[in-house]
Amino acid sequence: MRHFDFSPLYRSSVGFDRLFSMLDTAGNETPSYPPYNIERTGEDAYRITMAVAGFADAELTVEAKEHVLSIKGEKSDEDADREILYRGIASRTFERRFQIAEHVRVEGATLENGLLHVDLVREIPEGMKPRKIEITSGASKQIESTAH
Repeated sequence: MRHFDFSPLYRSSVGFDRLFSMLDTAGNETPSYPPYNIERTGEDAYRITMAVAGFADAELTVEAKEHVLSIKGEKSDEDADREILYRGIASRTFERRFQIAEHVRVEGATLENGLLHVDLVREIPEGMKPRKIEITSGASKQIESTAH
């Protein structure tokens, strides 16, 4: 297994602590249930699609808090009165967390055909957007004298 030492980067950078901790944890194995896709749907729009077959919308919880998107599924115990001979459709409780960047907000979530779609939008504040600065010539700027 490969492990990268980020300590030299800590010495020469400021404010990237979250990034380095995310890189440290990226190598750790994460659970594979339920499967999901992350896609870009526009210039500043994203969608997480998660396969949650067998879950009703009341059994799913989507919560965004402090740069973490958490999706939980808790299946009610409705199989108590049935005898299951083979279980191929997983219906176990899960919790999946996603790190979301600053200025990204959750726009909404929909459940359709066993797929949970969570739409995200990146909204950069006006003060942080790049702006073009006009360059003027030094010769055009003259100081007027008030002395006669």
